[in-house]
Amino acid sequence: MAEDPKIGRREFLTAAGAAAAVLAPAQLAEAQQAQPVTPSATAPVAAPAAPPADEPLLTLTATEHAFFAAAADTIIPADNLSPSGSDCGVANFIDRQLAGAYGTGARLYRQGPFPKGKPEQGYQLSLNPREFFRAGIASANEFTRKSWAKDFDRLNEEQRIAALQAMEAGKAEFKGFGSAMFFNALLQITMEGFFADPMYGGNRDMAAWKMVGYPGLPATYRHDIKKYLGKVYDKPPRSIADFS
Repeated sequence: MAEDPKIGRREFLTAAGAAAAVLAPAQLAEAQQAQPVTPSATAPVAAPAAPPADEPLLTLTATEHAFFAAAADTIIPADNLSPSGSDCGVANFIDRQLAGAYGTGARLYRQGPFPKGKPEQGYQLSLNPREFFRAGIASANEFTRKSWAKDFDRLNEEQRIAALQAMEAGKAEFKGFGSAMFFNALLQITMEGFFADPMYGGNRDMAAWKMVGYPGLPATYRHDIKKYLGKVYDKPPRSIADFS
């Protein structure tokens, strides 16, 4: 994460959301540039976020879901701009993604060989995304237990930020791959969950879209392009689910 942790949250999320507002397949590329995690100085330590009662977990364990929820809340803390990452459903979005074709690596060639490769060659591991995140969470929790005697989701905010900074810098000891690779993938899928169409499980109530002024599904406003040219588009955003 950046040296200056006080970068404006709107600037960070607007920049990160530019590529994630329309859902794209999550990428596991070590070469991907990481963005800074913005701290919230006064947030209390909270119990792990749970999915809604009517939305059972599809593939994540309770421990894994708690990790993703805590990471999402550290990257996207609640403030006057939006709810927290977990309140926006980021962890549930990730659960859905890892339960489906993306999680099983349906579009990845995984027959080997599996050389280390160069960063510009992208993802080179034998693990599918579900296995990758599962192994990464296990390593992350092992790292935080050695450092603070607690799993990541049980740390206070300052400790969670320090843990993520260590992962981003590649200073956390992970098994099978570097912690920086895991951090970059975690940040990517967190931002996708925050900015994706709500039908995929995240961005509850279109909170992220409302925050940055994204109008939603392009088909809903294509007839208004000329009318609102150079003007503020004041209609509420609409998602794919609004037309189903």
